[in-house]
Amino acid sequence: MKGFREFLLRGNVIDLAVAVVIGAAFTAIVTAVVTALINPLIGAVFNASSLDKALIVSFPTVSGGDTELLFGKVIGAVLNFVIVAAVVYFALVVPVNHLKKVAFDRTKHNAEQPPADVPPTDVEVLLEIRDLLRAQQGGDSGPGAGGGGAHVAPSDAPEGTGIAGTTKL
Repeated sequence: MKGFREFLLRGNVIDLAVAVVIGAAFTAIVTAVVTALINPLIGAVFNASSLDKALIVSFPTVSGGDTELLFGKVIGAVLNFVIVAAVVYFALVVPVNHLKKVAFDRTKHNAEQPPADVPPTDVEVLLEIRDLLRAQQGGDSGPGAGGGGAHVAPSDAPEGTGIAGTTKL
């Protein structure tokens, strides 16, 4: 019973149920439009009360009777399908694709910008401390500047990244 409940509560099953209900509602609306508006207009062109009674072709059978091919009814079903497909596409697919594109662009834009509340790295903090110490010591922290120790790099040492991406302190 637990597995059945999990199956029913999965997102796919619920999405499918919503799609079936919406599809049935659209079908009812489109069928009404086709039977009330389009069939009479096309029927007027073919001099019939509706498409179901238009373009009927009769021909004899082997047993001596007649049979009818209802081309108008087939055309009506094709029109019904095309209209349902157009309504679903323009009322559901296009807006959802647009919303997905906007959401993707927003996510991509947010991912490109670094967050404002990111703390500085260890190297950045050490560089700031070094700069503050140099400013307190009068700007030059070389070995002959007085107060410098073995931990202070010589003033003629190159600046920039050192071994394994570290910066000279």
